[in-house]
Amino acid sequence: MSILYRSKLKHFYALFLIAAILSSCKEDKKKIDVSNIKLEVHIERFDHDFDLMRNKPMAQQVAVLQSKYGPFYADFIQRILDAGNIADTAYFVNLRQVFAGKPYLDLKHEVDSVYPNLQKQEEELTDAFKRIKYYFPQKQLPKVYAYFSGFQAQTTLGNGYFGIGLDQFLGLKSKFYPALVNTYPHYLSRRFTPDNITPRVIEGMLHEDMFPEADADRSLLAKMVYEGKMLYLMDVLLPDVPDSTKIGYTSQQIQWCQAFEKNIWGYFLEENLLYETDYLKLQKYLNEAPFTPGLGEKNESAPKLAVYTGWQIIRQYMIKHPYTTVQQLLALNDPQKILDDAGYHPK
Repeated sequence: MSILYRSKLKHFYALFLIAAILSSCKEDKKKIDVSNIKLEVHIERFDHDFDLMRNKPMAQQVAVLQSKYGPFYADFIQRILDAGNIADTAYFVNLRQVFAGKPYLDLKHEVDSVYPNLQKQEEELTDAFKRIKYYFPQKQLPKVYAYFSGFQAQTTLGNGYFGIGLDQFLGLKSKFYPALVNTYPHYLSRRFTPDNITPRVIEGMLHEDMFPEADADRSLLAKMVYEGKMLYLMDVLLPDVPDSTKIGYTSQQIQWCQAFEKNIWGYFLEENLLYETDYLKLQKYLNEAPFTPGLGEKNESAPKLAVYTGWQIIRQYMIKHPYTTVQQLLALNDPQKILDDAGYHPK
């Protein structure tokens, strides 16, 4: 073997060793091992315990609920049901009227029929919470409670708890949602399904608890990057959930965005929207809606196009910077630099 060949071979092995080392540092965020994290989510059925007030002495059961659920009981009575102040037992009269009514009993029957147990949701949340612990070991995770409130609140976040309103996850065939179309139009109620519970819990924790949006993020680009980071976190915390469920699209809407991604980005650039800070002009690109006015034919466009685009920017950034950790991504606070470094140019 010639000296030149041996030199090339040595150089090849050196490169191979470097590549192997780098590969070992690169983390496959969708295949992380959380099996050693000791954690199990149990969803407490507040709705069942609350229902015991129908037949038990009310003051006695209130004491049980306050002991078991802590601040959630007060929040449920005062903020969700708006039944009165728990410091004054006069609210018992309102509760008795609720329990005696047919609407309560009908809703309870359907909630119990759809959710005889929450085993599937507990397993999903256990996996997601383990992933949160993997990336954020210091995070104190909330207790999880299930309730129904007469369609007052789909989810709630409070002191040490996350609440799930089961009556707003009854499924597409629920008899209740068509009657509530003025409050919850179909583009919202179509997502009131069991498979949305875990994504909505994680979404709520990320936005409202762990990483709330900074008040200074007023430009559309800043909001895009923030929302993109949150959806990227949902990618790594919920690797088996479809993209359409994570962002709240129909399958047709996600396909529309993929087909017209270049056009969407071109529209934002042509309209000089990236640095716009007037929220009245920006809200139609950020908020829930059946479609985005002015884009697409026959109202076929997806809503929240700035949110979707921000997601793709962050995904592209992470492809370009594969050794960036989740924590490092979250620490990046210059939206323009993120955009530039992502090299986002959809084709």
